Amino acid sequence: MTPTSDPVPMTRDAVRQIDRTAIDVIGIPGVVLMENAGRGAAQAVLDLLDDPTAASVAIVCGAGNNGGDGFVIARHLHNARVEVTVYLAVNADRLAGDALVNYEIVRRMALPILPLVDDAQLLEASDKMQSCDVVVDALLGTGFHGDVRPPFDAVIEGVNALAGPKIVAVDVPSGLDCDMGRPSNATVRADLTVTFVAPKIGFTQPGADAYTGRVVVVDIGAPRELTERPKPQPETPS
Repeated sequence: MTPTSDPVPMTRDAVRQIDRTAIDVIGIPGVVLMENAGRGAAQAVLDLLDDPTAASVAIVCGAGNNGGDGFVIARHLHNARVEVTVYLAVNADRLAGDALVNYEIVRRMALPILPLVDDAQLLEASDKMQSCDVVVDALLGTGFHGDVRPPFDAVIEGVNALAGPKIVAVDVPSGLDCDMGRPSNATVRADLTVTFVAPKIGFTQPGADAYTGRVVVVDIGAPRELTERPKPQPETPS
């Protein structure tokens, strides 16, 4: 997936409006946008791996579209011969819409999907994640604000405690307010954030880079007329 050129930082509402227009006006199904986002993020993860066939990646997924992106990432990494494990931090019956579609695909592919909803599961998962090359944070997306609730807060703290793997955040580090750039009670500290459509305006705030790490923007297939910076118009002589 080709990174967008010179993207302008956007608020969550601006990005949501692009999504709505792409889906409702242009007619691009939301599941197609999710596919494009996940595939672009998967490529960013692959770019971190010296030898994908000898690498292992853990993907921690929540219930919303961010988790749906994680399921897409899992499929594409598996197809690239990466050893992939999906950790689901919610009960599967909470999944809906495009996220559920992609969860079912991963489930039918028989990729490992392990629960991550209590302390014992978190402890076991942390031991396994420690030996991974990359851990992907697909817990909370741009809609997040306020405080992170259990069990996500414990999952985030567990991810931050890992010493070995690179941490890649999907769209926004979980727990970071994408408009304000403020961390919450539990916020992922990523080495790389793969964000969609444009950098989020909060990424420009002082201190936000301690959570985002390096930021890469990938295209999700929305028409460029919706995402490009308007060209300055020449002034009319008076």
